[in-house]
Amino acid sequence: MKKNVVVTAAAMVMVALAAGPARAQQAPPAQAPVKQTPATPTPPVAPAQVPAVPGAVFVTPGARVDLSIEEAVARAREKNIDIAVARITPRLTDFTIAGLEANYLLNLTSTANNQRVTTLPTQATQGIAAGSTQLSQTESWTGGIAQNLYRGGGNYTVGWTNSRRAALSANNFRNPQFNSNLAFSVTQPVMRGFRIDSTRAALRTNRISQQNDEISLQSTIATTAANTRNAYWDLVFAIQAVDAAQGSLDISNKLVQDNQARVEIGTLAPIDIKSAQAESANRRLTLVQAQATVRTSELALKRLIVSGTDDPIWTSSLNPVDRPAATPEPINVDAAVQRALRERTDLQQSLNNLKISDINLQNEVDATRPQLNLTANYGLTGLGGPFTPTVRDPITGLVVPQAQVNSGYVDALRNIVGLDAPQFTVGFTFAYPLGKSAQQATVARSKLSLDQSQATLKALQLQIATDVANAALTVQSSLESVQASQTARELAQDKLNAMQSKFDVGMSTNYEVVQAQRDFADAQNNELRSLLNYRKALVNFETAQTVGTRGVGAAVSGGGTTTGGTTTGGATTGGTTTGGTTTGGTTGGAPPAAADSKFRSESLT
Repeated sequence: MKKNVVVTAAAMVMVALAAGPARAQQAPPAQAPVKQTPATPTPPVAPAQVPAVPGAVFVTPGARVDLSIEEAVARAREKNIDIAVARITPRLTDFTIAGLEANYLLNLTSTANNQRVTTLPTQATQGIAAGSTQLSQTESWTGGIAQNLYRGGGNYTVGWTNSRRAALSANNFRNPQFNSNLAFSVTQPVMRGFRIDSTRAALRTNRISQQNDEISLQSTIATTAANTRNAYWDLVFAIQAVDAAQGSLDISNKLVQDNQARVEIGTLAPIDIKSAQAESANRRLTLVQAQATVRTSELALKRLIVSGTDDPIWTSSLNPVDRPAATPEPINVDAAVQRALRERTDLQQSLNNLKISDINLQNEVDATRPQLNLTANYGLTGLGGPFTPTVRDPITGLVVPQAQVNSGYVDALRNIVGLDAPQFTVGFTFAYPLGKSAQQATVARSKLSLDQSQATLKALQLQIATDVANAALTVQSSLESVQASQTARELAQDKLNAMQSKFDVGMSTNYEVVQAQRDFADAQNNELRSLLNYRKALVNFETAQTVGTRGVGAAVSGGGTTTGGTTTGGATTGGTTTGGTTTGGTTGGAPPAAADSKFRSESLT
């Protein structure tokens, strides 16, 4: 009996001596301080403490490039392909607007002709002797301007016609004969087409559509920036997960080594080595999976910040130098909701779409009115050319001598300047379809569609307020998760240290140590995941106030990353084609401004 006590005491002394260096190796060295973002003066929550990695740090292949989160966002704004594509769309609309504006530019016209005609005699009044022919030569030149008027929908033309005709005829008073005419013509709609027509409607709607394109560009830039921030934090999380997995693997390997030493001195059963080795293999698998996540997260970030595969960043290894801070940031939900109702791009586009619908409705109502156009014409005529020596009376056939008068083209112009032969006409044209026309049915349908879009406004505004409130709640719950996970990680680490100490003196089992290692690894991952979700929740909270969370990365769940978002918006109504240009319908539903919708209460009654 005494011999057994002595052997047991000696074994305990040997285990204690072996456990001393083991505990000294297990104690993790102090971490180097990481870069933190500026914080508000509220009490911070300490980030997760990842055990140091004794081996080589895992890095992806390629030249190492240090990258801060602001540098990543700046590169995304400059290099992202989706943003480059979105920048082209407003420029395309410029050409459409230029084509419509060309309808109201001054149009200059001019023609010149030279005509030679040989005429055979058919009657005595032609002034041609029987058996002979008459050769006449005419040179003419015309010039003019024409323009459509944007205001009032009218148009005018100014034409100037000049000709010189030389022909041997006994009946001609002048040979050659110069003619000059100056004509003015104006057409002005009085009812239909006075305030709006298809061309003016298309021009106004395309200008508003271009504003929507600019808003879409802003939305694309903001969404890309938010996705870049989230992708950056995803990569940081993946790298920290690799560090945590490596630390867990080192602890598991140390347990295997300690168990082997205990088996060699006879204080531990050989079966306990298998359980420790199995746990080490599981930690190795976790490390491999975490390294794969780093590669995919890095690739996702590169996709957002490069302009193509020829970009040097594409083949580089990214080193995100920033680390997510768990410092609480103040949240003002009421101010955020007001800002969202003022700046959300989807709401602004809905307002613009309703303006487009209102303009199209004005054009459709105008098409149901009677057509009444005022036309006015004013002309001046000038005549010049030398008188012939004689002229034959076509009735009596007598040849009458004429006094020689030198005259030419200048005399024709003098007639015009002196208003010697004015002409003036004015008139009205009227047209009105009898019975109910197709335009009236179109107006009735458009009225109902516009009312439906306006009714959707409250639903859209409520959805926006709900999105912002949900984003704020997510921020708050994520912060609470960070605080809770930090405490859980600290307690798990204390539990692991206690179990390891008890195991060193034979007061706990190998299973309990392995379970404590698992709990500590899970607590580390949960803290990292909670911290990442908090930073991404702040990004989404900002995005919910500007462009909505459509297409923005969501929170991290489990071991991977889930992307998606909350889709917001209301009803969508069809577009209307006017003047050969198709304009968009109403998306999301929102009322036009009072100045844009006042037409409905005036012209539809």
